[in-house]
Amino acid sequence: MLDFTVTFGITVINLIILFFILKAILFKPVTKFMEARAAKVQNDIDSATKDKAQAKQLLAQYEKKIKAAQAEADAIISEARKQAVVQADKIVAEGKNKVEAIIANANRQIEAEHKAALILFRTEAARLVIAASSRLVQRELEQEDSVRFANLLVQELAANVANKD
Repeated sequence: MLDFTVTFGITVINLIILFFILKAILFKPVTKFMEARAAKVQNDIDSATKDKAQAKQLLAQYEKKIKAAQAEADAIISEARKQAVVQADKIVAEGKNKVEAIIANANRQIEAEHKAALILFRTEAARLVIAASSRLVQRELEQEDSVRFANLLVQELAANVANKD
């Protein structure tokens, strides 16, 4: 049994020495490697979290810029519509003014032509009256002839007025 105890004691001492040798040679580098790997993973997680926060911030900025651009576009469109309405009203007003001017000018021309026709009618009537009077004066007529010439004068006036129209 002693042999077993000695062998067991030597085996235990060998295991303890092997443990310290392996600890010095193998466990320390593996532990360092694992700690470095854990640190790298933690850095990657921190970097990803930071990048995600920056991405959210950029997204918020872009959405804000898009909203501002949309508001500006809406304002520009609204202003353009207002200007179009103002321009349309101006064009309509100018058109109405031109139409009123044309109508006023036409009315003045009609009035002038009416006055000219009236003057021409009066002149023609006076000429006919003078012609008729001169015929009557050249001859002395009886009452019957006076009535006949008066009727003839009225017929000539009526014919001249009918020809003028």
